[in-house]
Amino acid sequence: MPGTLDDTSPGAVPAGGPALLVTVTGADRPGVTSALFTELAGTDAQVLDVEQVVVGGVLTLAVLVGTAEPAAVASALAGWGEPHGLEVTCTVREPAAPAARPRRLHVTLLGAPLRPAAIARTTAVLAERGANVDRVRRMSSTPVTSVEFDVSVDATAEEVLDLRRALAAEAGRHGLDAAVSPGGLARMGRRLVVMDVDSTLIRQEVIELLAAHAGREAEVAAVTERAMRGEIDFAASLLQRVACLEGLDTSVVERVREAVVLTPGARTLCRTLHRLGFTLALVSGGFLEVVGPLAAELGIAHVRANRLQVVHGRFTGRLLGPVVDRAAKAAALREFAAAEGLPLHRTVAIGDGANDLDMIGAAGLGIAFNAKPVVREQADAALNVPYLDAVLPLLGITREDVEDADLADEALARTPSTGAAPAGR
Repeated sequence: MPGTLDDTSPGAVPAGGPALLVTVTGADRPGVTSALFTELAGTDAQVLDVEQVVVGGVLTLAVLVGTAEPAAVASALAGWGEPHGLEVTCTVREPAAPAARPRRLHVTLLGAPLRPAAIARTTAVLAERGANVDRVRRMSSTPVTSVEFDVSVDATAEEVLDLRRALAAEAGRHGLDAAVSPGGLARMGRRLVVMDVDSTLIRQEVIELLAAHAGREAEVAAVTERAMRGEIDFAASLLQRVACLEGLDTSVVERVREAVVLTPGARTLCRTLHRLGFTLALVSGGFLEVVGPLAAELGIAHVRANRLQVVHGRFTGRLLGPVVDRAAKAAALREFAAAEGLPLHRTVAIGDGANDLDMIGAAGLGIAFNAKPVVREQADAALNVPYLDAVLPLLGITREDVEDADLADEALARTPSTGAAPAGR
């Protein structure tokens, strides 16, 4: 009943006195929030907590108030919602001793499509491990649907790892991705995002594009696949593959650069992270001859990659300097973080192969992107969709935020540059 008082529901309020939870539901329209708080202003209520969401045009507004007279506040609201087509429920919350602060996590579920059964099983896994879902919100509806669960749980680091694995396994059974990342300040502020290049930022393997010009693409691709699965040492495999380029004219590099195709969503990811003041870096077991110009095109600040040796305009089949291997990638991440004055917990690493494992492990958030099984098992989060901007929801960035920023930039670009402030400013 609208405005009815229910004093039997369990719940917790701040120590010191009773509280009243006021819940309003109904069709959304302007003025509802103002009208409710205008009614509350005539009582002794003190606002303790507020949450408001609109889903499909339906409003849910919840207000927790402290009051010495919960029955009087409920009475003041009796009948208020009916003229507005709203249902109002008031529930007394008795005081309880404060509990220990739980660990806060963000659990992100991504899929195309995202079906109810997947959400049912995901939340069941959380409940089975004592995790409470405090809030749910949609992060994107295109190109994939993603929802984020704010979760609180009393768990050790090992138990969180077990939770991540259980969620990933359950999501995998539904053809979805599930990712677990820390909550709180660990997610906020500027970050360093370090990406692998081949099969991550771009869709191809550069060494295979080069080898195609030497007629040895299939041979090189077979070695690459074994190295990415972690079956053979990366450094040894790279030297073996580079040897296949001996005698190749360096003019092919320009054709390889033109053949490179960015992973869908790569430009959106880079553009959005730059807007937020993040620093981007590329750390690649590929070659600076291709990676360097790519980084410059995308405005990426830091680059670490291998360098091919050239004599008389032809590749010798050797490298210049030490190999950028698994350990070197992690070292580069640490070096770039230090240069930016950022601690490691403010770093993100994205990669797909065994060569990226140390880098992914060293970062505050390690993301496996369309990765080999050995990488998916060890990363904090795994994405198996073909869109690199699917990383954004894992960082707390919604699709709406990205699209609004794009529209604002387009509007600014259309504004004539006259040296004067735009009208109305």
